[in-house]
Amino acid sequence: MNLRNIAIIAHVDHGKTTLVDALLKQSGAVREHQRVSERVMDSNDLEKERGITILAKATSVEWKDTRINIVDTPGHADFGGEVERILSMVDGAIVLVDAAEGPMPQTKFVVGKALKVGLRPIVAVNKIDRPDARADEVINEVFDLFAALDATDEQLDFPILYGSGRDGWMAEQPEGPKQDGLAPLFDLVLNHVPAPTVAEGPFRMIGTILEANPFLGRIITGRIEAGSLKPNQAVKVLHHDGSLLETGRVSKILAFRGLERQPIEAAQAGDIVAIAGLSKGTVADTFCDPALAEPMPAQPIDPPTVTMSFIVNDSPLAGTEGDKVTSRVIRDRLLREAEGNVALKIEESNDKDSFYVSGRGELQLAVLIETMRREGFELAVSRPRVVMQKDETGQLLEPVEEVVIDVDEEHSGVVVQKMSERKAEMIELKPSGGARQRLVFHAPTRGLIGYQSELLTDTRGTAVMNRLFYEYQPYKGELPGRTNGVLIANEPGEAVAYALWNLEDRGPMVIDPGVKVYQGMIIGIHSRDNDLEVNVLKGKKLTNVRAAGKDDAVKLTPPVRMTLERALAWIEDDELVEVTPKSIRLRKLYLDPHERKRFEKQKAAGAA
Repeated sequence: MNLRNIAIIAHVDHGKTTLVDALLKQSGAVREHQRVSERVMDSNDLEKERGITILAKATSVEWKDTRINIVDTPGHADFGGEVERILSMVDGAIVLVDAAEGPMPQTKFVVGKALKVGLRPIVAVNKIDRPDARADEVINEVFDLFAALDATDEQLDFPILYGSGRDGWMAEQPEGPKQDGLAPLFDLVLNHVPAPTVAEGPFRMIGTILEANPFLGRIITGRIEAGSLKPNQAVKVLHHDGSLLETGRVSKILAFRGLERQPIEAAQAGDIVAIAGLSKGTVADTFCDPALAEPMPAQPIDPPTVTMSFIVNDSPLAGTEGDKVTSRVIRDRLLREAEGNVALKIEESNDKDSFYVSGRGELQLAVLIETMRREGFELAVSRPRVVMQKDETGQLLEPVEEVVIDVDEEHSGVVVQKMSERKAEMIELKPSGGARQRLVFHAPTRGLIGYQSELLTDTRGTAVMNRLFYEYQPYKGELPGRTNGVLIANEPGEAVAYALWNLEDRGPMVIDPGVKVYQGMIIGIHSRDNDLEVNVLKGKKLTNVRAAGKDDAVKLTPPVRMTLERALAWIEDDELVEVTPKSIRLRKLYLDPHERKRFEKQKAAGAA
């Protein structure tokens, strides 16, 4: 059977997964009355809840006696480690662009990688039925973007389709015809994307996606570059530096057929398959015939820019809500995660009770923490810190990101002011249609930690921010920190509504009445810049006096709700977020007030 391998590249929320749903239905991969969930490629709960693709996945459809393998790539730069490897498996790419928003920075990130490896793109303008669609301008922006990314003349001569993934149609003109469905897109893939090139010689392939299966063990997905593969065939695994990792036999070969993965008896060069049976081979390793001695060149992976400490939960409430609390199970879980996600780096601390986890951004680490808490883990995590580097002269370098903010014109002043406070440099300001402006900055990653929620407050929820790693630049100096102190519980027990009501003039609370607290736990945000220890257990003194208005019901202001991302961005260096399956609590690193004072004295002495 003829083969085509394509990737779908799009920014977050531009309709990529919805388009894959429509392709599966119209090609017959999903039967007419078969029940499938919406956004079928978003396989885990977090992807469905957040509406973003986190893990790269493969599927296949058949069209006119040709099998088209489709790889759904993450649109968010935090999960870019997946993207860089996937592009080595495909021969073409559909670049999906929103008809109103145009190409966004994360599209730029993936498209840049795709053009570099020589893929010829197909541009599909999606959501053409939006009232604010501006198809012609968007096509010009795409052309300018490709030219800025050093595309070749062949790549710049890209075919264009317009349509709506939700309604399941694509056509050469924005107005239709719509009755052909997605047939024009299928035909264009067959005509424009070349068949996979096959090298001479025995079997070899590079591991691209790794997952753990409770029945089959490690499953590695990749594209066979040369030769063929059968179950029980002997293979060896070479590390990208040429060293031998292991030799073994392939126990099972799985091929993507629609939504299912089916075992097959033989796989040919050019096809994308998953293999099981090897215990050490991982992503970017070469799986090959025992006769071969040289590994294949693998795509390099961008370095992590943000690191966090994952610490064993030592609070007085440890172990009351989760069942996985020891350093051994946390270590095993993190190492298992790092096996499949090459953009993550795990290091153990000297005391063995904490781990340094480095990744591409706060979102990637927050998704890992959220996944772990749903699995029953309890842990404490520190504020994200950026990974610094030094150049040859010993000068300190820090990661800088390209930030694109789309905002209503009336709010652009406050955005520019806040970004300049964070040592950001404005690169561009231009109208983006509909009384909105697009602001482009180069900003240090340190300054962006926690800015998302502040931006939404400043712009009344109308701004859209996108960020992308740009480069390492010289250290830009100290940044202003949080201006408020915190309210800290001074005794263990259950918070009382009357006590919280009395404390309201000190600042907003972050807990509800009836919540269990312990000494050193943060229960509110102080209205001033210093920390304050308070008693939240103090009930009302009962007397025999009964007077009108004396016993009015306590009316509490609703507390500030701390989500995981917001908590991580808000805490200071001497504070932790305690994460359990049921709760997210804020606490001081040192629960005992005497230890806190000793730590502050040491810090002040060190600064002096």
